[in-house]
Amino acid sequence: MSGGEVAGILVAVFWAILVSFIALVLVRLAQTLKAATRLVAEVTEQAVPLLADASATVRSANTQLARVDSIAADVQEVTANASALSSTVSSAFGGPLVKVAAFGYGVRRAMGRRDRDVPQSTVFVGKSLPSARRGSRRTRGKG
Repeated sequence: MSGGEVAGILVAVFWAILVSFIALVLVRLAQTLKAATRLVAEVTEQAVPLLADASATVRSANTQLARVDSIAADVQEVTANASALSSTVSSAFGGPLVKVAAFGYGVRRAMGRRDRDVPQSTVFVGKSLPSARRGSRRTRGKG
């Protein structure tokens, strides 16, 4: 055998090993792609019902929010009515009640003055107390 034939055999063996290695890689890649396809199909089968449930939940929440919105509007209307009623009652009965209370206070005070024998003392601004009263006061803490 000549050197060219030996080199040809070595190249052929190298190519055979390379082709078998590439074939093995392609078979493994095909298995990986099949597994990924299966996984995507399973996820899709599980995700579709979950999305349907989520959509139903969102619709239900939207319905409940609409109900809460109408309740809040009703509460706001009731609050406005109560405020109007309170101001009406205050304006209708507030003035006369104050007048009746003032009249009652005046009557009690007049009756109290009539019952007392001691005349009402008058306070004058700027006047000082008599010296006998001023000396009777004790200061705290200097015992």
